[in-house]
Amino acid sequence: MEDRTCSSDSASPTSFTVTPNNDEPHTSNGYRPPDPQHRLRSSSEETLPATRGTKRKAEDPDATLLTPAKKLDRGSDRADTLKPQCKEEQDHIPIIEMNSVCSMASPDPSPDRQPRSWFRNIMASTQELNIGKKLNEGKTKQIFELVDQSGQVLVQSKDQITAGNAVRKDQMEGKAAIANKTTSCVFKLLQESGIKTAFVKQHSDTAFIAAHCEMIPIEWVCRRVATGSFLKRNPGVKEGYRFSPLKMEMFFKDDANNDPQWSEEQLLEAKFCLAGLTIGQCEVDIMNRSTVAIFEILEKAWATQNCTLVDMKIEFGVNVATQEIVLADVIDNDSWRLWPAGDRSQQKDKQVYRDLKEVTPEAMQMVKRNFEWVSDRVKLLLEPQASGRVVVLMGSTSDMAHCEKIRKACTSFGIRCILRVTSAHKGPDETLRIKAEYEGDGVPTVFVAVAGRSNGLGPVMSGNTAYPVINCPPLTPDWGAQDVWSSLRMPSGLGCSTILSPDAAAQFAAQIFGLTDHLVWCKLRASMLNTWVSLKLADKKLQACSL
Repeated sequence: MEDRTCSSDSASPTSFTVTPNNDEPHTSNGYRPPDPQHRLRSSSEETLPATRGTKRKAEDPDATLLTPAKKLDRGSDRADTLKPQCKEEQDHIPIIEMNSVCSMASPDPSPDRQPRSWFRNIMASTQELNIGKKLNEGKTKQIFELVDQSGQVLVQSKDQITAGNAVRKDQMEGKAAIANKTTSCVFKLLQESGIKTAFVKQHSDTAFIAAHCEMIPIEWVCRRVATGSFLKRNPGVKEGYRFSPLKMEMFFKDDANNDPQWSEEQLLEAKFCLAGLTIGQCEVDIMNRSTVAIFEILEKAWATQNCTLVDMKIEFGVNVATQEIVLADVIDNDSWRLWPAGDRSQQKDKQVYRDLKEVTPEAMQMVKRNFEWVSDRVKLLLEPQASGRVVVLMGSTSDMAHCEKIRKACTSFGIRCILRVTSAHKGPDETLRIKAEYEGDGVPTVFVAVAGRSNGLGPVMSGNTAYPVINCPPLTPDWGAQDVWSSLRMPSGLGCSTILSPDAAAQFAAQIFGLTDHLVWCKLRASMLNTWVSLKLADKKLQACSL
């Protein structure tokens, strides 16, 4: 991630640029928008592939990476009026305005311009796919149309690493596979948690398939620890200052002006419209809240490897097919700062390459080893740290439907759920035998007692095990108001809780397991986000109907 937290080293399906009012903006494919002022256009047939690819790794303030010029339909009158604060203040690297993201890479990937490894990568990734035209190309990736898969694109990585707006540029054999592996694992983790992303699947060692999106030209930066350009823009703050809650920043993707920092008001006034969706307060709130959730999920995951996620940047796009806002950028070792054991001197991200005083074969091998270290460990983020289970004890098979709801909800959190039938009133010895069966194998267990009428299961279990016990009685309309007291009023010394909803009982069990299993915690965190987003969208729809 460049100093905001990242730099743009990769291909982007979209290129934006701020142009004067008397200058007709243009795209790489020659498309001209109908509105002469304040126009937002894509560089390929009015839509953008999901992964704009502009990776911005939270970089050191002295290692500014300027991305290719992004074409924005807002005139320079806005840019001149706003005079936004730039995330980078580097003077010795000139600001270069370019006509497309392809200007930083060869527009014609002919044999005399591309390394042989690039051809091996592209040939391997296009197997069994009907590849259409190249939609865009940047320094580290290319975006291709998929003819037979409407609404999807192929994102092909390259073995190139750059810094300082390609002032420093080197080939690093194997980088395409390393970056693609990292991105694919990160997006799998997020998707399995429940975060909506543009990622579809990994296609090959060096390419993945993504949904076709129009990219929102904003980089959302989330910081846990103060470092890099934040210190430069906020004198007096010491490096290492910990943000709780997380520090949020946004930067407008305008390379000609060094990606200036924007306020929420500036974003709202831009009135971007992508894939038919106007970016208003609701959409801004969703992206803001989603950025925090995504950071916290990845932070929790990296903590299992004793690594501190210092900061990171992400980008969102509007899915052309669904008009939904989704996470749509790549997230690889250019997108964050990652410090093992919280020690900056052990940093493993792209900052190591930027900090090189001299690029030598030995130095490049060190950079590659760092990238490989990250890609190897990112796979471990998909593995659970502990495997727990929920054991549901029902007093009768007449409670089966109630218990199945609990099992279904547990499964959604990735928790194994076992159903048993036993009665603490009619067979207390068997109840205690079943309890001992699950206590004896060392697997973390939460017991859920489902008993109607007089609940004996919960109190008996709670009085005889140190494991958590949850009462979830199936109340009936006739005697439910009276029956529930057998679950609420417990003798002293018993600590079982009572939750009436089967879904809520499973969620509470998941919260217990989430203390030690990051994958369960990530699902809970994503569920919280999705609930909030659904309410936000419902309110927006209601307000639209009222108007």
